[in-house]
Amino acid sequence: MSFYITLWVAFLVFSIGLFGVLSRRHLVAVIMGIELMFNAANLSLVAIGLAHGVLSGQIVVLFAIAVTVAEVAVGLALFLLLERIRGTVEADEISLMKG
Repeated sequence: MSFYITLWVAFLVFSIGLFGVLSRRHLVAVIMGIELMFNAANLSLVAIGLAHGVLSGQIVVLFAIAVTVAEVAVGLALFLLLERIRGTVEADEISLMKG
C-alpha cells in the first residue's frame, strides 16, 4: 500500500471516529470513537516510519497501544461506576455539577 493511500485511510478512520465522538451520546459509543481516532494516529505513525525506513514508528505504536488499553480499562470502569450510581450512561443526562 502506498504511503499516501495509507495516510488517506488514517484520515478517513480519524474522521469516522471524530464523527462518532461528536454525534453519539452513549458513553460506550464515545469511547469507541476515541479508540478509532487513536488507531488512526497509530496507523499514520506506522506509515511514516515505514516510509522513512525506521522502526521507531512501530515501537512508539506499541507503547501507544499499551496506553490505549489502560485508557479503555479506566473508561469502562468509569462507565460501570456511572451506570451504577446514576442509572444512566447517556452523556446528556449525566451532570457532575451538584446544585
